Amino acid sequence: MERTPHVLVVDDHREIRELLARFFVKNGLRVSVAAGGAEMRQVLRAGAVDVIVLDIMMPGEDGLSLCRQLRQTSDVPIVLLTAVAEETDRIVGLELGADDYVTKPFSPRELLARIRAILRRTQAASKPTPETERRQYRFEGFTLDPARNALFDAAGTPVPLGTAEFRLLHAFVARPGMVLTRDQLLDITAGRSAQVFDRSIDNLVSRLRRRIEKDPQHPALVKTVWGDGYMFAAPVEVLE
Repeated sequence: MERTPHVLVVDDHREIRELLARFFVKNGLRVSVAAGGAEMRQVLRAGAVDVIVLDIMMPGEDGLSLCRQLRQTSDVPIVLLTAVAEETDRIVGLELGADDYVTKPFSPRELLARIRAILRRTQAASKPTPETERRQYRFEGFTLDPARNALFDAAGTPVPLGTAEFRLLHAFVARPGMVLTRDQLLDITAGRSAQVFDRSIDNLVSRLRRRIEKDPQHPALVKTVWGDGYMFAAPVEVLE
């Protein structure tokens, strides 16, 4: 039996929390609500969450601060709610690691559609590929083991990677020396959708570089190919 997806709504307005909770439950989702950062962290400690709906304009810890904190430890998809329609605010949210945004006033039906699109991508991307999950990839002292969803350094110590970071690295090491566009990386790691943004790949690449590059500011493994996309520049040994 499939697990009911769990959505966490973080908004300081009680009316919005209650409205979305009723609407999402009516449409087959499990919902938790939080009025701010402290309550959000309590919910996350209590169990797994599949998507976080996060309001930007909150007193104290605002949504952008919470988004930044979440991305330091988690790859849970984030949809930002913003009352500001300016492009700069949307871009900042995406660069901090948000997966999508909805501008207030919004339609709960549209928000639900975006959440379902994210859930479909996440579920599709998490399915193992039989042909490749038996292979291991070795590069620059690292070993990537898809069967265990794990990356190890030269000493055999696990390197912490989020799910999205692991999928991106797997995409790169399976195609060394190949220039991959943002569209291709979106297809490989998440499944293409009109609600996914190219900047989410840029943000994910930056996070991956912090995990595996000696100097993330001057990357030697994941190279930017200006105007085209990214390329994995290190030699890769495939271990069957």
